[in-house]
Amino acid sequence: MPRATDVIHPSRADAVGDLYRQHAVGLVRLALLLVGDQASAEDVVQEAFVGLYRNWAALKDHDRVAGYLRVAVVNGSRGVQRARRRAWLRAVRYDLPVWSAEAAALASEERRAVLAAVARLPRRQREVLALRYYADLADNEIASVLGITRGTVASTASRALGVLARQLKEDL
Repeated sequence: MPRATDVIHPSRADAVGDLYRQHAVGLVRLALLLVGDQASAEDVVQEAFVGLYRNWAALKDHDRVAGYLRVAVVNGSRGVQRARRRAWLRAVRYDLPVWSAEAAALASEERRAVLAAVARLPRRQREVLALRYYADLADNEIASVLGITRGTVASTASRALGVLARQLKEDL
């Protein structure tokens, strides 16, 4: 017997489908920067859209759905990282997720060095840089997504860029 949540609502499905076509690729790329592998990034984005579909009726402002999705992707990425950290502490240590073979073949050595340096940053610094430079959000939008102040966004970005500059100078 189907549950109430299993019933497909055509208008909701159409709206979420349209949003998926508009935003999925960019959100997967954002998640990829935060989690480091394509499969996990796609899973995070899929979960964000499933959550959006389930909670569509509860949303007060459907014009702000893109922000909801970004927050869901950042939070989902955090969950993936937490799960990896728990597994790492519990089980045999494994190497950090690697980029796909085709992505590695296409990327230049400098790009890989930058991505590796970004991956070594603390979580919040990675998130701020990804939202600022990849998602092209303003500091006040980043603050809203991450639940921090605009000043914290600015100082976090500044520190992260300083660390990256030092790491890249050493690496290259």
